[in-house]
Amino acid sequence: MSDVAIVGIGIHPFGRTPDRTGLEQGAFAVRQALADAGIEWGDVQFAYGGSQDGGNADTMVEELGLTGLQFINVANGCATGGSALISAYGAIRSGQYDLGLVVGFDKHEQGSFRVRPADWGLPEWYGEVGFALTTQFFAMKIQRYMALHGITDDALIRVAEKAFANGALNPNAWRRRALSYEEIAQSTMISDPLRQYMFCSPGEGAVALILTSPKRAAQLTRHPVWLKGATMRTRGAGSFEVFSPSLSVEDGEGASPIAARAAFAMAGIGPEDIDIAQLQDTESGAEIMHMAENGFCRDGEQEKWLREGWTRLDGRLPVNTDGGCLANGEPIGASGLRQVYETVLQLRGDAGARQVPKPLRTGYTHVYGAPGVSAVTILAR
Repeated sequence: MSDVAIVGIGIHPFGRTPDRTGLEQGAFAVRQALADAGIEWGDVQFAYGGSQDGGNADTMVEELGLTGLQFINVANGCATGGSALISAYGAIRSGQYDLGLVVGFDKHEQGSFRVRPADWGLPEWYGEVGFALTTQFFAMKIQRYMALHGITDDALIRVAEKAFANGALNPNAWRRRALSYEEIAQSTMISDPLRQYMFCSPGEGAVALILTSPKRAAQLTRHPVWLKGATMRTRGAGSFEVFSPSLSVEDGEGASPIAARAAFAMAGIGPEDIDIAQLQDTESGAEIMHMAENGFCRDGEQEKWLREGWTRLDGRLPVNTDGGCLANGEPIGASGLRQVYETVLQLRGDAGARQVPKPLRTGYTHVYGAPGVSAVTILAR
C-alpha cells in the first residue's frame, strides 16, 4: 500500500464571523483547497466532513454543487477533523478512490461546551460538583502532573507566551496580539493554576484538504506533502481523562501515547526524526503533558525545554507554530485539520512571517478530545 498525498489546502479565518454561517465557512475553505490543488468540485470522488455546532457537513453540496459524490459526516469531539482525515486516508490507501476531500468547520456560540453528564455516561453528581466544567478538570489534571514531575507556573506562562507570539504572525488566527510574560502571569485566575490567558476559547473557522493517490498527485503537483502515518486511538484502562468519574490507583495509559506509538510505527520513524509538531493545547497544561505523551521528551523535562526556548520557531522542535488553540480558538470540527494545514504550509516553506527557519522534512500533528481519544498524523516532504 502506498502513502497518501495532500495536494490542496484551504482555510477560513478563525475567530468570529457573524455574517457567515459555519457551513458557508466550510464551503469557503473547500473552494480554497480546490484552487490550491488546481481541480474542480466535479473532480472530487468522495468527502468526509464534520462539525459539532455548525451544521451537517454533507449539506454543503447545496452550495458547492450536486455531483452525487459520497459525502459522510464525522463526529468525534475535538478529534472530529482528525477522524475525518483518517477515514479519507484509508479510503485512498485501500485503492477504492484516488481523490477526495476532508473538511472540518464549526460555529460555536459564546459559552459553548456546556455539558450534560448523562450524555457522557456519567452520574449527575459529576456536574453538580463542577467537574463537567473542562476548565476545572484540566486544572485538576495539570495540578497533579505538576506535583508529580516538578513543573512550575513558569512553564505554563511560557507556553501561552509562545502561542500568542506565534499567533501574532498568523493572518488567520483569532488572537493576533502578542502577550508579555507579565500580562499572562498577572491575568485572572480561572481554575488554579490556569489563568485567563492560558485557556483557548470556543470559536469559528474551517479547514479543507484535498487528498490523492501517488499517481494522481504526480499529475497535479511536483511538491506533494505525504501522509506517512495517520492513527486514532481511545484511552486505556485507568487513564485520567476529561469526563473520567474516578482516578485509578495505578496510572493507566492515555489515548495520546497509544496513538503516537502506532503512528510512528506506521511511518517507520521515531520522535527524534520529527522537525515540527502541532500538539493539542486546549490550555497551557495540555501542551506540556502532550510533549511527553507523544514521546518528544520525558515527564518533567518540559520545564527545561520551555526555559531554553526549544519549542519556539527557531528552537530544536517548534511546537504550535500558528499559535495553536490558544491563539486560534477551538472550533471543534476544524481544530485538528488546522494543525495539518499549518504543517503542510510549513513543509512547503509557505508560512510567511512564522516560517520555521531551519530545513523541514517531517511534521507531526496531535489532537486530543473527550472522553479520551487522540488522532495523530505524521507528514513528510
